[in-house]
Amino acid sequence: MKRGLIAATAVAGMLVSVAACGSGESAGADEASLTVWVMDGSTPPGWTKDVTAAFEKKTGAKLNIEIQKWNGIQQKITTALSEENPPDVIEVGNTQTPAYAKTSGLAELDDLKKEIGADWTPSLNKSAVYEGKQYAAPWYAANRVVVYNKKIWAEAGVKGTPKTRTEFFKDLDLIEKKTDAEPLYLPGQNWYFFDGLTIGTKANLVKKQGGKWVSNLADPKVAKAMDIYKQYQSFSKAPKDKDEATPQQGEVFAKGKTGAFIGMGWESGIAIKANPKIEKDIGYFTIPGETAGTPEGVFLGGSNLAVAAGSQKQDLAKKFLKIALSDKYEAQLAEEGGVIPNKESLQNALKGNPAAEAAAPAVAGGGTTPLIPEWGAVENPPNPIKTYMTAVLSGKTPMDAARQVEGEFNKRLGQQQ
Repeated sequence: MKRGLIAATAVAGMLVSVAACGSGESAGADEASLTVWVMDGSTPPGWTKDVTAAFEKKTGAKLNIEIQKWNGIQQKITTALSEENPPDVIEVGNTQTPAYAKTSGLAELDDLKKEIGADWTPSLNKSAVYEGKQYAAPWYAANRVVVYNKKIWAEAGVKGTPKTRTEFFKDLDLIEKKTDAEPLYLPGQNWYFFDGLTIGTKANLVKKQGGKWVSNLADPKVAKAMDIYKQYQSFSKAPKDKDEATPQQGEVFAKGKTGAFIGMGWESGIAIKANPKIEKDIGYFTIPGETAGTPEGVFLGGSNLAVAAGSQKQDLAKKFLKIALSDKYEAQLAEEGGVIPNKESLQNALKGNPAAEAAAPAVAGGGTTPLIPEWGAVENPPNPIKTYMTAVLSGKTPMDAARQVEGEFNKRLGQQQ
């Protein structure tokens, strides 16, 4: 799934397309080379250069890193995995991994997990496992934080940042009463923030029924998450039938009349581009949960690295993974790219990047959308869960809203992948 990185603005600017070594060569061109597909923006220049040098020195083989565009990537990977000479290593979105694993397109990596993955963060590794087997390795992740306007918060008399959801609501109430700013910009269809809330309430968006996956939106735990969302949205004037990209919430925040928004750290860069003067007023903090010390549940966008089952260079591919996923290069990726590394012990590499530092505490309790191959079609526009959210915010009960979209939700879950 397409994600934004959480790098601070200066770092995000570095994440450009890197046409790395020999990207024009075809996969499997010769036995003395390894082809790796990565997504545009995933590999900072320094990391790419250093990992390439380390791999080529260690193995004597040439590393061909080929940059892929997000548009149409799922079909491109699906096709490549079915061909005789697929790329050897592929970056796959964490929520897409189960679908590729189901088709037998990915090699099992249980031995690699035992060798180098004993302390991979469990919440990140979960998406790399399908039906109890390791089909990929967690590479990096990103999640949402609160981006706030320190000037507006000071004007309202708010000191520090909230440690609980209740404190957060009180701060937003103060902003509403003591300033002319909109306390929180939160449109009605910020679906990934809502997904995080369902993770926090331990809700399941789908359930098995008659051997098939079906909607579980009628579950009281989902309703509880939606009630929390509704409380947040009550502090916002944003439309109930739009998402955070319509318009870009960073552009709204740039006007200097918004106390906070919930989004990826890189979205502050949108605000700064629109209004450079606002940069000095921007701060970040972890989305607080119900109790102090336990952050709110968050959706963990991210990527895994997988080996194509059809690759004729399995051993060489694993040697690449051992280098790329080593503590040295995971830490470098985190520092240079501003993303969350695959081990909690490496999060100190994020120091000095306020957006990433705010995101890190929520990772251990974070999660994803349902890790089932059937999930992909659910999020295609118009996403029925977004329709559910708007219906609840417009006055329907969670149960009635769930019933309203149940047919479409189940139809999508039943589509062939």
